[in-house]
Amino acid sequence: MITLSTEDLQNKRNKYVPRGVSNGNLFIADHASSATITDLDYNDWIDFAGAIGVLNVGHSHPKVTEAVQKQVEKFLHPGFNVMMYEGYINLAEKLCRITPGHFEKQTILLNSGAEAVENAIKASRKYTGRQAVVSFVRGFHGRTNMTMSMTSKVKPYKFGFGPFAPEVYQAPFPYLYHKPEELLEEAYLNQSIEQFKEFFTATVAPENVACVVMEPVQGEGGFIIPPKKFVQFVSDFCKKHGIVFVADEIQTGFGRTGKLFGIEHFDVVPDLMTVSKSLAAGLPLSGVVGKKEILNAASPGELGGTFAGNPVACAAALAVIDVIEEEELVAKSEVLGQNIEDKLTELADKHECIGDIRRLGAMVAIEIVENRVNKFPNKARTAAITNYANENGLLLLSAGLNGNVIRFLAPLVITDTELEKGLLILEEAFES
Repeated sequence: MITLSTEDLQNKRNKYVPRGVSNGNLFIADHASSATITDLDYNDWIDFAGAIGVLNVGHSHPKVTEAVQKQVEKFLHPGFNVMMYEGYINLAEKLCRITPGHFEKQTILLNSGAEAVENAIKASRKYTGRQAVVSFVRGFHGRTNMTMSMTSKVKPYKFGFGPFAPEVYQAPFPYLYHKPEELLEEAYLNQSIEQFKEFFTATVAPENVACVVMEPVQGEGGFIIPPKKFVQFVSDFCKKHGIVFVADEIQTGFGRTGKLFGIEHFDVVPDLMTVSKSLAAGLPLSGVVGKKEILNAASPGELGGTFAGNPVACAAALAVIDVIEEEELVAKSEVLGQNIEDKLTELADKHECIGDIRRLGAMVAIEIVENRVNKFPNKARTAAITNYANENGLLLLSAGLNGNVIRFLAPLVITDTELEKGLLILEEAFES
């Protein structure tokens, strides 16, 4: 087989792949390990993007690769709806055991994060007999019609793709960095809770709501970390009104936040959780885990999918969970996050454009502003920094409604050498 050059592949990509599928840079991956990707021209790239939070155990982890190879030799996909297989059942059991909550649970396995969210909604509607769905301002839940409807950012995710699903509403969500200057944090939090309560008077009645879907940390929205009191109020409100509380753990799950799941930081146990991304180290797999009475409300045939819970992906996921436990990646997440935060604090002393540093475990972000007084979003500066990084050996992503947040999603297995190299490039990006 003839290996094409980078330029040839770029030309083929432009010819055969729609431009709506964006690319962070124009280089072509050849192989990868840990937190380093090597392109076709033998350049190394330190990966602070992790395929948008997919690679908590890193690229090509030997234990995951071995598990995949063993499963491939047995069979690829008999289809769980046609004939059951051990991997699906074992993974369902494992997820029920490691997720929060001391009650009977079940798990349905699917393909993508958006599909998990949709099925959490289906199960909630079936269980409650209600139709309405509540998400939050700045939230992101996917690119299907339902999850686009739940997603807050219009461009590039929703513009020109309507009409959207009915009975979907977005509730207010606190953003401490942008609270009014005259309000103390406690007063702002109380105001946020009052606004949430008012939302259910002015916008949708709680008696009509099947579920409230919340990211423990808003991902695409800019790594916004809500106060514990707010999350607990939302959970209690759902209990009071018979609403299913769904924690969207697709980006926060599997050790990213310094806990196995992000919701654990808030001393709240959701009714359902959606999981995906780092669950299977890059293979397409997702799931909905939670209360048995909710997930068991649907009749046979009402849930499922052709490729849902593929056995190769299940084998990868079981290996991923073992790696997280054996290599103590939850603890390492906090250490990694602190190391990144320390460097960002150092950079903030030199660069007025760093307005806020936010972190939960190794889920870290900085907000780039014009200055720290007006806090105006500086999208152009953000783009300049990420573009420099992406052209000079560091894969880096932006986020936020205004595109002015730089987020860090480095694999939790990243070596000290890889981390130091990546942070050096980041420093150069700011100085450039």
